[in-house]
Amino acid sequence: MKLNLLRKESIDRYLATDKGFIKSLGAKDLLAMGIGAVIGTGIFILPGTVAATTAGPGVTLSFLVAAIVCGLCSMCYAELSSSIPVAGSAYSYGNLLFGEIIGWILGWALILEYMLSVAAVSSGWAAYFNALLNSIGLSIPHALTNAFNPYEGTYFNLMAAVSVLLIALLLSRGLKESMKINNIAVILKIIIIFIFVGVGLFFIKPANYHPFLPFGTNGIFHGATTVFFAFLGFDCVSASAAEVKNPKRNMPIGIIGTLLIAAVLYMAVSIILTGMIHFNKLNVANPVAFALRQVNQGWLADLLSLGALVGMTTMMISMTYSSSRLVYSIGRDGLLPKSLGKIDENGLPKNALWLVTLIIVLMGGFFSLDELTHLVSIGTLLAFAFVSFGVLLLRRRKDLPKPSFRVPFYPVLPIISGLACVGMMCFLPINTFIFAAIWFGLGLIIYLGYGYHHSKINVRE
Repeated sequence: MKLNLLRKESIDRYLATDKGFIKSLGAKDLLAMGIGAVIGTGIFILPGTVAATTAGPGVTLSFLVAAIVCGLCSMCYAELSSSIPVAGSAYSYGNLLFGEIIGWILGWALILEYMLSVAAVSSGWAAYFNALLNSIGLSIPHALTNAFNPYEGTYFNLMAAVSVLLIALLLSRGLKESMKINNIAVILKIIIIFIFVGVGLFFIKPANYHPFLPFGTNGIFHGATTVFFAFLGFDCVSASAAEVKNPKRNMPIGIIGTLLIAAVLYMAVSIILTGMIHFNKLNVANPVAFALRQVNQGWLADLLSLGALVGMTTMMISMTYSSSRLVYSIGRDGLLPKSLGKIDENGLPKNALWLVTLIIVLMGGFFSLDELTHLVSIGTLLAFAFVSFGVLLLRRRKDLPKPSFRVPFYPVLPIISGLACVGMMCFLPINTFIFAAIWFGLGLIIYLGYGYHHSKINVRE
């Protein structure tokens, strides 16, 4: 049998299959989901460490450059999602625009991004929570405080697993209820950031901004490649398209709005932080808390611990949600077992949700993920590049709905966006490409051995 790896999916089948979802999300929900995914503990760490090691006070400009690059990608996502309001994000776009093999590769990359991100953050959540327990005189057995490492006497990260299970239970109760809690948590997180900015204003010393570019202009761009990854996660908004009310209006607002708000918050924290403390003192584990204690504002440093926990929780909600919709989409197409592509009577893909939860619990509970975090970046950038170039194909297709949002200065901006993502990938270490080759090799084996032969496209051919 001759393989047709570039066969394309049908938009009509996607729209018909996704009708089982309940359309309950508005623009505010999408903004909260996006901000919940993008603004995590990194806002309390990256501005300081990148300032100290790479960009100096010019880290603010690094965030601006990174935001511009991500902004180009976000506009491409906005155009595709307003034209193709289906679950699956870049995976589904790849199937429709490039062909099934490209869609599978993007889906396989995003599975890694979403699940690995939640697993890594669950470990951080557990560390903060265990510290909070210790502060009130409580503790859990040492053997259950970290990943499997018999030399250190640890065998399972219990609180990492518990945090993921609680998130899954919340999401299984229904999207509307989950988004209410997520929206409240995001507001709380933003309030804490505003409190830091407001208090920090009174402790700025203009002399700390000199020299503004101690590492030269190269420091700005080198810093941008580092902080670029702080913006990753906004793409999870596009995974919700099938559950959005009026997606042609709300999807562009949710995606582009997320980037604008995140950029303002990151830059605000950077300006205040480097004004409070000279940049060469900020290469510490938690530079924002360090700066606050240096100016005798320990109460706010303690409040930041709450902000960190809330930030990690909202990120886990957004990314677990996106993971389940992605796995549902692949099951919907037959590339994974069809049971994963089922939607229950409450409009939820619970089979996909609980499979995702099990995998994340095992990853976060048993494995140390430090070596694998760069894989999140390469998978995301690959998806960003294909989405950017996908705009070029979308404009040529007459069988797809017209988008309500169009990337300006077409085709220049989509091409620049795609090339910028490819350029960012070049800054990743060689080990990342080795791990990626293994991961994608495994993915191709699964696709050629199972997915291709069980694809729903076979039914139509």
